[in-house]
Amino acid sequence: MMPKKKPTELLNENISNENLKKHMIAVSAIMQGLAKKFGENEEAWMLTGLLHDIDYEKVGGDMKRHGSVSAEMLQEMLPEGCLHAIKAHNESTGIKAESLLDKSLIAADAVSGLIVAAALVMPNKRLSEVMVETLKNKMKDKSFARNVDRNRIRVCEETGLELEEFFEMALRSMQGISNLLGL
Repeated sequence: MMPKKKPTELLNENISNENLKKHMIAVSAIMQGLAKKFGENEEAWMLTGLLHDIDYEKVGGDMKRHGSVSAEMLQEMLPEGCLHAIKAHNESTGIKAESLLDKSLIAADAVSGLIVAAALVMPNKRLSEVMVETLKNKMKDKSFARNVDRNRIRVCEETGLELEEFFEMALRSMQGISNLLGL
């Protein structure tokens, strides 16, 4: 299932914004953690997370195309379930999230933003300073990280995970790659 090009090559060829690259790397780590938790294919889930926004700069602000173009770009590289998840992570495509993979990507995509925002308000701006309790409190504070859609984070509950358990797994996954994220 490995793409013809290395995933990092695809990332670097299609994404110039360093923060977007870090976001995609963070989502891939969370997705790998979720795959491990659910006993799913870790490589497939990690690649789905890593490449889910590969079209973001290409489509510009056309959110109706975001996700669908990614799936087209990755057609020969990822299984259909991964492509469906990539399309479904953006509800503007009209593709409904149905599978465990679909719902996991939606929740992982959103929670990564909450975790990064929480790290950035810590004294040393480090993921190691963020605790699950911090995330629970920031989740309730609607004025904190206003662009993070809390309902999308709560999609984790449709996978069978409690919010606190999801926070713990997502935070641990991102802390494991803190050096790549510069946090």
